[in-house]
Amino acid sequence: MDRRAMVHSLDYLLSRKIETITGCVQCKRCEKQYEIGFDLEAKFAEIGAFIAKNKSFMHDRAPSVWMNPALPKCQFCEQENSSKPVIANKKRKINWLFLLLGQMLGCCTLDQLKYFCKHTKNHRTGAKDRVLFLAYLGLCKQLDPNGPFDR
Repeated sequence: MDRRAMVHSLDYLLSRKIETITGCVQCKRCEKQYEIGFDLEAKFAEIGAFIAKNKSFMHDRAPSVWMNPALPKCQFCEQENSSKPVIANKKRKINWLFLLLGQMLGCCTLDQLKYFCKHTKNHRTGAKDRVLFLAYLGLCKQLDPNGPFDR
């Protein structure tokens, strides 16, 4: 799929045996880069359950766990909360699905999040917590169009 800021549906990905989504991270301490993967179904179920349970309390704003995401532990130096996603310089190359499943969309800049909202026809002005909220819901809606991901 070469449409900007778009991901395939969960059904489409699973029907093609795509079960793990990988991406690159870099340790903030030792600076080593390496690839990690997330189980597509398990991580999406976790995020979907969180949204279903908490959306009514969010008031169109991303919660602090999304704004300041817990980062993976480094596989090399074992520093906790230290492996930041390596986000492509070119916005069209950003691995949105990897960032969603790792709950690391909060590592994106406001400009990157606005790019996502622009290409998914979402309102893109406002504070980062509002734009981040729209990015989470937008990606979840793309993965599961019938899920509880409307505003």
